[in-house]
Amino acid sequence: MPLRVAIPDLISPSYFPAIAAVELGFFQNEGLDASIELIFPVTRTYEELREGRIDFVGGAAHAPLYAFKDWKGCRLLCALAQRMYWFLIVRKDLGAKRGDLAALKGLRIGAAPGPVDGLKRMLSEFRIDPERDLDIGPVPGSAGAGASFGIAAAKALEEGKLDGFWANGMGAEVALRKGIGTLLLDARRGDGPPGALDYTFAAFVGTQARVEEEPQLAAAAVRAIVGAQKALKADPSLALKACSRHFPATEAGLIAELIRRDAPFYDPAISEHAVQALNAFSRSIGILSGAAVTYEQVVATQFRGLWKT
Repeated sequence: MPLRVAIPDLISPSYFPAIAAVELGFFQNEGLDASIELIFPVTRTYEELREGRIDFVGGAAHAPLYAFKDWKGCRLLCALAQRMYWFLIVRKDLGAKRGDLAALKGLRIGAAPGPVDGLKRMLSEFRIDPERDLDIGPVPGSAGAGASFGIAAAKALEEGKLDGFWANGMGAEVALRKGIGTLLLDARRGDGPPGALDYTFAAFVGTQARVEEEPQLAAAAVRAIVGAQKALKADPSLALKACSRHFPATEAGLIAELIRRDAPFYDPAISEHAVQALNAFSRSIGILSGAAVTYEQVVATQFRGLWKT
């Protein structure tokens, strides 16, 4: 039976090293038969991991806490990429300036469960009440089977169903190229408040049981991810081959450029600082208790030697 690697957003650059590791044969090179599949939203993705219905997740590093209380039962195996990786797009006709989060007041903003945590925390840092000063809610059409959240968000913006969205780089790129959206904030590149880029990151995650009972299999999976990261950094055009079975033609035509932009962040290492920042963010939004959590309780440290790129 193939290993099931689940991600919460498929037609997207957010978790692309996981897609590439499967589709470019890096799992196969490790002797593993693996498939990639979409399970939305990320909170449900991790619930499926907890229940043993999937084997690994590529998802937001803070979101396991929705399914694994205080990190009990799961481990981060490596980073898929560094830093918080979502974009804030608003209607172009608003004339909003990059970085001006005050422009969001009174607007309808689409965001998915999990990613919305980062947006709300940033707004609070700017003394904007995310519950009263604007309307943050689901993106119309994003819950449909096979949907890409970012593409659904760009479509909803174009149709006037939203004033803006907080989503992946593919949705942002489509909105910008169509001339319907303006980039208000790129979290990964430091547009948010101090420390926001370290709220979370894209992680490759497994259960604690898998790490302890099948360490060789988990190590092979990590090697597959690291191999895919190296390959994409060396040749972003490989992204087109990796996405061929999953992406529509328009989005396939954009992916290599998006991966080229993100490639500098393809570092599998998870630093102690990253975990401290992750835990501080998770406590601030109420999904991690106040109990002390060590680095070793979050990260599968036995695989650190495999992170070298």
